[in-house]
Amino acid sequence: MTEQEKMNAGLWYDANYDEDLINVRRKAQSLCSRMNQLDMADTESRSEYIRELLGYEPDHLDLVLPFMCDYGKNIRLGEYVFINANCYLMDGALITIGSHTFIGPYCGFYTASHPLQYKYRNQGLEKAQPVTVGENCWFGANVSVMPGVTIGNGCVIAAGAVVTKDIPDNSLAAGVPAKVIRTIDQDSDLTD
Repeated sequence: MTEQEKMNAGLWYDANYDEDLINVRRKAQSLCSRMNQLDMADTESRSEYIRELLGYEPDHLDLVLPFMCDYGKNIRLGEYVFINANCYLMDGALITIGSHTFIGPYCGFYTASHPLQYKYRNQGLEKAQPVTVGENCWFGANVSVMPGVTIGNGCVIAAGAVVTKDIPDNSLAAGVPAKVIRTIDQDSDLTD
């Protein structure tokens, strides 16, 4: 198997020294870098970069620059997703973000993990696990979502949270590591 095939299969792969993966990442990061230099009013050029980076153009994506990802092609965004400035999607595995999800500034979605033993880390090995976010979620600033996590529909993740485990639908989660604080009643009246 190639290193990319291992990566796609969720196996340990050489992320640091495999020339093919390095070249794919460099291309994606170069696209991000060029896109990040655009004037925010240049929506046509930004759309072209997004199409080239992701391989499609998400419906009604509102992406505030700067933005960074590793591969681009492993990102699936629903309709009306908002991604604020300085977000990073480490997409060695698939990152899926459902429709009508708001992502605050400086958030990170991470699919890669490294071995605990340095002799394997020094060989460049890592493993990528998918991250899945449901629809109608809101992430405060500086949220980190770790490899293999699934976040249900209608969730709110408080600023600064580090999500290491799955979060069920309609949950308010906060803290390091993030814990469910309460269930959100989606049919209740608007509160302060």
